[in-house]
Amino acid sequence: MSEIAPPAESAPLAKEVPQAGDLVKRHRLSTRIWHWTNAVTLLIMLMSGLMIFNAHARLYWGEYGANFDSPWLKIGSARIGAREYGYLQVAGQRIETTGLLGYWKDPDGTPHRRAFPYWATIPSNYSLADARTWHLAFAWVLSLGLAGYLIWSLINRHLQRDIHIRRGEWRLRHIWQEVKDHARLRLPTGAAALHYNTLQKIAYAGVLFGLLPLMILTGLALSPGTDAWLPLVTEVFGGRQTARSIHFLCAFALVAFFIVHIAMVVLAGPFNELRSMVTGWYRLPKERNR
Repeated sequence: MSEIAPPAESAPLAKEVPQAGDLVKRHRLSTRIWHWTNAVTLLIMLMSGLMIFNAHARLYWGEYGANFDSPWLKIGSARIGAREYGYLQVAGQRIETTGLLGYWKDPDGTPHRRAFPYWATIPSNYSLADARTWHLAFAWVLSLGLAGYLIWSLINRHLQRDIHIRRGEWRLRHIWQEVKDHARLRLPTGAAALHYNTLQKIAYAGVLFGLLPLMILTGLALSPGTDAWLPLVTEVFGGRQTARSIHFLCAFALVAFFIVHIAMVVLAGPFNELRSMVTGWYRLPKERNR
């Protein structure tokens, strides 16, 4: 048998496949900057949005909605005898939420009859004007940041390489297997941990191309000024109140995404995950004993 000749000195050496336990570069600077900017932006927009919602804690479908119309969602307070309580009402079904929604007390013990409590809103004291200022200012940060991130991710091929869902990944058997693996906390190890699985790709694509753009478009539809230059935005959603309902639902869909995201970070190892999003460096998880 003939021996295999060693590679010429001028030939490029193949990159070594990273092994479990190796410290590798995982996130680009652009991804890390956008991640943390977006985290702060969405938190401020959520809290200021809850204060705006406090001005009229009801949601409707269609173009119009006022106090005497029937909302599909309402947060308020009511009294039974001498007892006052807060409630969340959805599609006519009422759930008591005293102390959390509708009727709550501030640190001084003073009762308040507003939808969301002081610790969940910006500003803490009721001010619709200040809440709108905060909300609109960071809406620009969200919109420009999303546009910049998507453009740069196309240029450096992050979307094509990491978010694009390939044909084989759409197979129901493949997706169901990943669901079972997640339910059993069988998280990827070694080099496999560097790549998004199908569930992650679906979630991130849904946020990037679904929830965030929909938040921006419904936000535009809520602005009376939009009617002057692009009334089609409001008409597409079937009315300003429908746009407001969708805006609210998208906001809490993002909250749900955040909760699941944090849970997965904790389960995967918070220090390692946090380090990768701060410095970019990530230690590949070791193989688990079977």
